[in-house]
Amino acid sequence: MSEPRPLRLAGGRLAALAWGDEQAPTWLALHGWLDNAASFSRLAPRLVAALGIRVVAIDFAGHGLSHHRRGDYALWDYCHDLIDACDHLGLTRVTLLAHSMGAGVACLTAAALPERVETLILIDGLGALTTEAGEAPAQLRKGLLADRRPLSPAPRYPDSETAVAARVAGGATPIDAETARPLVSRNLEALPDGHVQLRTDARLLRPSLVRLAPEQVGAMLKAIRCPVLLVEGKTGILGERARARHARAAVTRLTRCVLPGGHHLHLEPSVAAVVAETIVRWHEN
Repeated sequence: MSEPRPLRLAGGRLAALAWGDEQAPTWLALHGWLDNAASFSRLAPRLVAALGIRVVAIDFAGHGLSHHRRGDYALWDYCHDLIDACDHLGLTRVTLLAHSMGAGVACLTAAALPERVETLILIDGLGALTTEAGEAPAQLRKGLLADRRPLSPAPRYPDSETAVAARVAGGATPIDAETARPLVSRNLEALPDGHVQLRTDARLLRPSLVRLAPEQVGAMLKAIRCPVLLVEGKTGILGERARARHARAAVTRLTRCVLPGGHHLHLEPSVAAVVAETIVRWHEN
């Protein structure tokens, strides 16, 4: 696998990893919640080799090596990270390769700014988490109260393998150590006493103040006009859940592929090659 080149984008605010020749057509890759650009470390080199493209994967604000944000981390705020990265790279129209939360950001951007998005390639993510309109006051209360509480100190560990084990044990979705290792490694910083601690902004763990209602997310998905490939893990977060079925039905030009693997199937060592082959075959047809 080729080694990525580190980048700083958007005036240094965003960190990124780039695979492939700078002159090649560029795809922008968007990771999931609490992950980082290393999410694409097993997929991007395969796509670069097969398609002759360049893949630039960003760390969203508060994640990886990117700066922390002073304000909130609402889903739509990450759209600015996407647009800022595209503007820095000179991408007026772009193919987005996006996983989980990154897929939500990609969908919102494609709906609001269709002139900026050529194609969506989504990995185990479509649309966004929602709150029913009647539950909005309770959601706001939860977020406001959480914002008033002191932040917990960043978790620290005696070594990186202990940090990997903590991610495996406490992840929001099931993940094994080999899959998690690249993500955890990029999210760690070494301390003077030999320990390591997480770089990610602790405020990312706070509940959202406001979420879009289901009807709003449905309208966003219906507004997407570009071709969409959705690659799902058989044991991922979508499947045949009602929310996922409704989301898929709302997208006009959707191709769905379900592959073996979990939520991070594009990073699983045994499945990444199959994910790459699926994307290449769809892109070339």
